[in-house]
Amino acid sequence: MTITRPTPRVDVRRAGERFATRISWLDSKHSFSFGGHYDADNTHHGLLLVNNDDVVHPGTGFETHPHRDMEIVTWVLQGSLVHQDSEGHSGVIYPGLAQRMSAGTGILHSEKNDSWRLTGGDTHDKPVHFVQMWVVPDEPGITPGYEQLEIENELLSGGLVPVASGMDKHAGEAAIRIKNRYAALYAARLQPGQSVELPEAPFLHLFVPRGKVTLEGAGILETGDAVRFTATGGQKVTATEPAEILVWEMHATIAA
Repeated sequence: MTITRPTPRVDVRRAGERFATRISWLDSKHSFSFGGHYDADNTHHGLLLVNNDDVVHPGTGFETHPHRDMEIVTWVLQGSLVHQDSEGHSGVIYPGLAQRMSAGTGILHSEKNDSWRLTGGDTHDKPVHFVQMWVVPDEPGITPGYEQLEIENELLSGGLVPVASGMDKHAGEAAIRIKNRYAALYAARLQPGQSVELPEAPFLHLFVPRGKVTLEGAGILETGDAVRFTATGGQKVTATEPAEILVWEMHATIAA
């Protein structure tokens, strides 16, 4: 991890430019190199390694698999996702519920669209749509952990709401804690005409998982578009239709 003074830049990445994995049960779009998709010039931005926009069909999902030394934040947009891991954590993640898993020294987990098996409810036929984001921790070898937090009420304000953070400035706020003191994730649900102002940081990543917004100085961003900011910030984001945005504020980057 490196703290640098980068050159100012605003880099718009359109939805259609993302890598895509489409199989029988999954439609996944990757903002960065992931799995069999590799581009040496597109491996991360700041501390963010993965920004996967996933749709999983009902009754299916990611079977048990390992992770290590990664902070994984999951944000559900529609439907419900079941998390189970080797540390004994299990739960149903749904819109407005923030979730973080610290892989640390090693953890096994699964993520499936089969909430009825955990809750005993009726079988449903709806896909689950979620964004999974990975950032590196401050240091390797930490104890694995899990945290989730309901922040639906905070989202009603229409402003940028801290979702997950390791930064000291968010220590007293309703945000799940991640093991990196240089990174924070915000979410906002915006109605037409509502605006938020982006934080200023060496590295920002703005993702529009649904809806349409206008970014000051860059124009219209639609569903699936993203922007990578370097050494800038403070721009206004204004919704032109009901929209949701995810913003990472990062004060360090992964060493090359």
